[in-house]
Amino acid sequence: MTGPWNTATPAVITLPSGRRIRGRGRRHGLPEGQPPTPAVHLTGRRPPAPPWESLWIPWRDFWLPADPGEAMRTLRTAYDRAGDERVEVCCGGGVGRTGTALSALCVVEGMNPEEAVTWVRRNHHPRAVEVPWQRRFVRQVAGTAGPGRP
Repeated sequence: MTGPWNTATPAVITLPSGRRIRGRGRRHGLPEGQPPTPAVHLTGRRPPAPPWESLWIPWRDFWLPADPGEAMRTLRTAYDRAGDERVEVCCGGGVGRTGTALSALCVVEGMNPEEAVTWVRRNHHPRAVEVPWQRRFVRQVAGTAGPGRP
């Protein structure tokens, strides 16, 4: 264990549960400060391996994960680890796919899907969850999260 994110680290948001996750765009470069301990890459092609652990969810820009069930299993693993590790979620620009993943994690915490998207737009990026099918994905997560299941 390495400890969670410092709240002053750029691009780190604190979910309603208190877990901290950094959401960012890979093309904007690595922010200063602490490195992630696992990073979840939401990209169409497997990215080059960073010097820390990385998990990959095949997910093309403006689309949905290639395997939504596997994507949610990976995101739940990242969510569980965010309690005591520095988890990062990133895509190319840090807006659509990253915002969708962060919204899905808010649904896992118990938010309704619309509230989750609004919360992520307020706390991460105002254009997060860019296309209608990404919003539909967040709604579908609500149907599989199960009552009381973070």
